[in-house]
Amino acid sequence: MAGESPAHVETLVTCAAQLPPIIVHRPSMRVIDGMHRLRAAELLGRRKIAVRFFDGPEEDAFVLAVQSNIAHGLPLSLADRKHAAERVIASHPQWSDRMIASVTGISAKTVAEIRKSAGADSAGGAGRIGKDGRVRSSDVTEGRRLAHEMIIKNPGLSLRQVARAAGISPETVRDVKNRVMRGEDPLPQGRSRELLGQGAAGTLATSAALPVTPASAPGSAPPSSAVIERLRADPALRFNENGRDLLRLLNLHTLRTEDWNKIVDSVPPHRKEAVAHLARDCARKWLELASLIERNVVQA
Repeated sequence: MAGESPAHVETLVTCAAQLPPIIVHRPSMRVIDGMHRLRAAELLGRRKIAVRFFDGPEEDAFVLAVQSNIAHGLPLSLADRKHAAERVIASHPQWSDRMIASVTGISAKTVAEIRKSAGADSAGGAGRIGKDGRVRSSDVTEGRRLAHEMIIKNPGLSLRQVARAAGISPETVRDVKNRVMRGEDPLPQGRSRELLGQGAAGTLATSAALPVTPASAPGSAPPSSAVIERLRADPALRFNENGRDLLRLLNLHTLRTEDWNKIVDSVPPHRKEAVAHLARDCARKWLELASLIERNVVQA
């Protein structure tokens, strides 16, 4: 909000190390990150500077600018970060407080206060997108009720399985599960008697007698297109270059069956063998990537 810092530009002018590329919003050609580096290059009389382009709406470009400037370089002031949070709340009201906090460099509690003071405390009954890209209800009452029913019917389900189905966080599921085990209401402050009804509340005492079904019972995995949509909403992928490359590659596999058939029909007879060989080579690379990712998950 205070503009560029001449002192920081002078520091970059005297810096002997190679500076990272600036980031530019391709549709508008505005600098997202690196104005001080650009000014330093101009003072040094350089005609060219390394650039990485960002393709996307201006709202996402602003988010990337804020996220970049809290990670390195001249840090944003607290006033800058709070002002940025106000803009992100206005442009991305569906994002959770924790998600906005992660890109603006302030606490989730501060984001909640800013959201409330701006009159944007309510999500209109819709869910909010968390840091993991999943949508969760802004009112966890219904999610707690559903989690309570799932735990009673199938105590063998994991926290993540229940959280995914109920649209709440695993920690909230853990709290519901602990309350069930202690014979308490699944909602805090004793509200569940009103919201869940006497029938659901009465099952607390008999939960131990219910049969346990296998943890794999929830159903099959969601289709690839649904998974890719969740990945697109994840800021950890959207706002870094490697993540965007991955999303572009995965997006190629969302083609409909008829589109794949058109591609097959378009391959000329004298190139079929070569294309088939490349397709198998691509498949092997995807399998190698899957193995590396799974190995990293195990090590983590």
